[in-house]
Amino acid sequence: MSLSERTEKILVYIVVVLLTLVTLFPIYWMFLTSLKGKAEVYSAPQFIPRKFNFSNYIRPFLDGPMGGYLLNSIMIASLNVLLVLALAIPATYALSRFRVYGAKHLFFWMITNRMAPPAAFILPMFLIFSSLKLLDTHLALILVYCVFNLPFAVWLLKGMIDNIPNDLDDAALIDGCSIWGVLGRVIIPLAKPGIAVTGLLCWLFAWNNYIFAFVLTNTTARTITTGLAEYVTVMGTNWGQMAAVALVTMLPAFIFVTFTQSYIISGLTFGAVKE
Repeated sequence: MSLSERTEKILVYIVVVLLTLVTLFPIYWMFLTSLKGKAEVYSAPQFIPRKFNFSNYIRPFLDGPMGGYLLNSIMIASLNVLLVLALAIPATYALSRFRVYGAKHLFFWMITNRMAPPAAFILPMFLIFSSLKLLDTHLALILVYCVFNLPFAVWLLKGMIDNIPNDLDDAALIDGCSIWGVLGRVIIPLAKPGIAVTGLLCWLFAWNNYIFAFVLTNTTARTITTGLAEYVTVMGTNWGQMAAVALVTMLPAFIFVTFTQSYIISGLTFGAVKE
């Protein structure tokens, strides 16, 4: 390795380290804030905590409603992903394999729904669920998130299923498989990395969404992202507990991404290389 190549490699490492520090510093600062009391938050900045005070993590979940909000978020996001994948996989297979009348127009129409700003759906969704007596229910949020996640899932999965050769479908049909058998035994196993990525991205959207959860829920189905707003009151902001709850809010997504990392890498490159 020449001197210029070594210098270039070192510069790349330095840039990567600096970008990593800049990205992680707000999270580290939020962690420091979560360990401080109300008085310490407004004291002189310290990069190393004097002591570890975990009361900000305990009180919101044991003495407050955040534990219930956390369970609501996990339940709503997970059930939404299951419903979206159950609808998106057969729909995408039909659009990819069969001669559906107006398939191109239908596919484009679904994508335009995903392009619309979420704020445009707030009033009609509120009126619909209010008339159906579904306000402040888990079902309301699950169905609302489907409006955005279902077109997105179909869009992602279509490119992946299109790259699976039709000859595999024909071979399975000759061997006696039905259409549903081809879908379950051929398409889904081969598209598993792409399905995992689609499920992850849909889960993150449902988990992080704030505007619909704020408008359509009150107490029973309230999510943890909207619960963070409870720490901003006319009496002031409880920065310590807000930072602690915000960090806990990040953990499920972090764990989800960690365990599905291999699927993410293979799913994002699925069909990118052709012989």
